[in-house]
Amino acid sequence: ALKMKLRRLISNEPRLGERLEVHSMNAIGLRLYESTIGHAKIASRQVIQEVLMESASASEGNKFSLHFLMTEWEQVVDAWQLDSWEAYRDVVRLGRKTRLQEKQRIALWSIFDQARSGLQNRGLMTYSAMFSRLAAKLGEKAHHPPFEFAVVDEAQDVSVAQLRFLAALGAKRVNSIFFAGDLGQRIFQQPFSWKALGIDVRGRSFTLKINYRTSHQIRTQADRLLGPEVADVDGIAEKRGGTVSTFNGPPPETQILDTAEDEINAVGQWLKDRTKDGIVPHEIGVFVRSAAQLDRARSAMNNAGLPFKVLDENVETTGNSASICTMHLAKGLEFRTVVVMACDDEVIPLQERIETVGDDADLEEIYATERHLLYVACTRARDQLLVTGVEPASEFLDDLKR
Repeated sequence: ALKMKLRRLISNEPRLGERLEVHSMNAIGLRLYESTIGHAKIASRQVIQEVLMESASASEGNKFSLHFLMTEWEQVVDAWQLDSWEAYRDVVRLGRKTRLQEKQRIALWSIFDQARSGLQNRGLMTYSAMFSRLAAKLGEKAHHPPFEFAVVDEAQDVSVAQLRFLAALGAKRVNSIFFAGDLGQRIFQQPFSWKALGIDVRGRSFTLKINYRTSHQIRTQADRLLGPEVADVDGIAEKRGGTVSTFNGPPPETQILDTAEDEINAVGQWLKDRTKDGIVPHEIGVFVRSAAQLDRARSAMNNAGLPFKVLDENVETTGNSASICTMHLAKGLEFRTVVVMACDDEVIPLQERIETVGDDADLEEIYATERHLLYVACTRARDQLLVTGVEPASEFLDDLKR
């Protein structure tokens, strides 16, 4: 989508396109790694789970769940590329507030150390390892950066290792990196300090206040899901008030139905009515919390008689079809008409996540990211929004209706 919009922006000066590249973070990381260091064989999430399970089964007295091990690995050990017991013992576990006694940490490090060795023995690495090694390599060649400037979109979801890479890419050159993001849309990353990694934007950042994409009515309702202010670890705060949309639209609707079948019928009829108003299929998006609810969205589309495509991780929309996907994949998309379905109790916030909570601080973080997720889904709508759920519905819908 960014490539397409960029081509439109520079259509009067097409030669500029020769100097501009658009990549996903992982794609450019892989390309630069292979050109400067060598081939990177990335471990899949499934393989990492297998290695962790093997390490845990070999550890005496292990009482940790696979979910806990996986999140501790992803958010602490692998994220920060910890390579020793001392590093794991002393790391600041921002976003992982479950208290661990030293005895527990020792047992955990034994598992993680074995897992690290297991990946190395298979010739595998993680994206975090790749970006960290790439950052070190770029640091050696600071006078010959691969790019003069980098513009980073969705910056709130940049990982620790990716930020290290970007810091090395900028090589402390003035204004070499421009970040654009929204703390209210942080759905993939645990919070961490940018300043500690050499990226200090305090006093050099500002909040954009004009919304060109979402109607006043949809934006003001979606903002109820967030607090009046969202802050990062370094103390930079985004005040949500004072934002202005450039256009108005109909009020968004919230419907809570008795059964899933009732919801499917209601959404199908609502979509039929929108098409009678002149909305065409490619202007419609339907989002659900996870793959488990996709069938409800499919059924609603079938009831409406609309052609549709279920988007995968490539997120390629088609010109003659409506789009269905999970809320996570909806990030960055935009439609004139949006339905956010299956907002049931235990679906959002997702009960599976809540059941893994170690203490109240962890619960607070889960609720925050789940709210952000619903906020992202709702703000994909430009003109018309319908949010539905089945009784008992998600507690978040109370905020949308107030």
